[in-house]
Amino acid sequence: MVQSDTELFAIIADEKERQNTTLQLIASENFASREVLAATGSVLTNKYSEGYPGKRYYGGNSVIDRAEDLARRRACELFGAEHANVQPHSGANANLAAYLAVLEPGDTVLGMRLDQGGHLTHGSPVNASGRLFNFVSYGVSESDERIDFEALADLAEKHRPKMIVAGATAYSRVIEPEPLRKIADSVGALLLFDAAHIAGLVAGGAHPNPVPFSDIVTFTTHKTLRGPRGGCIVCRQGLAQAIDKAVFPGLQGGPLEHVIAAKAVAFHEAMQPEFKQYSAQIVSNARALAGALAAQGFRIVSGGTDNHLMLVDLRSFDPDLTGRSAQEALDKAGITLNRNQIPGDPRSPFVTSGLRIGTAATTTTGMREPEMIEIAELVRRVLADPGDELVRAAVREEVAALCSKFVPYP
Repeated sequence: MVQSDTELFAIIADEKERQNTTLQLIASENFASREVLAATGSVLTNKYSEGYPGKRYYGGNSVIDRAEDLARRRACELFGAEHANVQPHSGANANLAAYLAVLEPGDTVLGMRLDQGGHLTHGSPVNASGRLFNFVSYGVSESDERIDFEALADLAEKHRPKMIVAGATAYSRVIEPEPLRKIADSVGALLLFDAAHIAGLVAGGAHPNPVPFSDIVTFTTHKTLRGPRGGCIVCRQGLAQAIDKAVFPGLQGGPLEHVIAAKAVAFHEAMQPEFKQYSAQIVSNARALAGALAAQGFRIVSGGTDNHLMLVDLRSFDPDLTGRSAQEALDKAGITLNRNQIPGDPRSPFVTSGLRIGTAATTTTGMREPEMIEIAELVRRVLADPGDELVRAAVREEVAALCSKFVPYP
């Protein structure tokens, strides 16, 4: 008889306790439903299914085909897309597959700068995207810290890219897809919209849908969409074959069908009326938290937020306080978030002058605007003296008390 792995499952229990008793404010995290968790841990993990429904390289996939087809249909219905590929293991894989589908090595692409809100896969030199393709970076204006569409259009005219990549990982404003489509059309470029962070807001009607304006839209299923960890690509029908070939066999082998089934669950959940209310509450909570932090003396990049996250410039609160030290102090006080560069940051990406804060997970637990104001005060108390162990301990107790009223996994 196989002995139970008590050591590993004790670790899982510890992580569940951490999630239940501390504040989760990382913008790229959320709490999946029990049905999503159940599908992820189902017997579908046992099946090998290289290929696509109806075109597998292994036998015994008749049931698996039904699950993947269901996920594909739901993804198309949810976002109004013509074709969906639900096999990417992550958002990074989805982006790379999309590039491989329509670009040749060395092609010119416009992407948002990493230090101004973009993602590693938008052309960072340390990432495969930056190594394989000639990325030209655009960013935000100094005046309002919002995407500078005029400068973007000028770059497009100058460099004549084959593709423009939109979307961000640390940008708190709505990204209107229509102006991007016009710029892409003006130079004959494809438009890829990376909706990893905002996919749930799009599904819930809290952000404009980029699908009708884009050739390809990539996204993750585990952030605001509240599903399992994974990626997805939706595209125009004319690009379907190229996208599918780029994912498999171009980039990945056997798909994770248990995760694909969980994606189908997440798409179903996002179709429910209450998800629209949830998405709106995420934005309301983000605005409340940003406003409360500003009232405590923190500068909010671009002056506020339209989505699920905010960037906090710590220098207005304490010029010597770094994002790294703030993150570490708050973590000890039971408040989990991440350091992040701000536009024009003089500090390195490892140190930073800012924090990125998101409200998707706390909103899932049922927290509302009053709790956001309380969280802002707790953050201020810790960061007023990051080295004060007594303050951190006191805040940690208050965080636990707050979280006890909003437990994601009782």
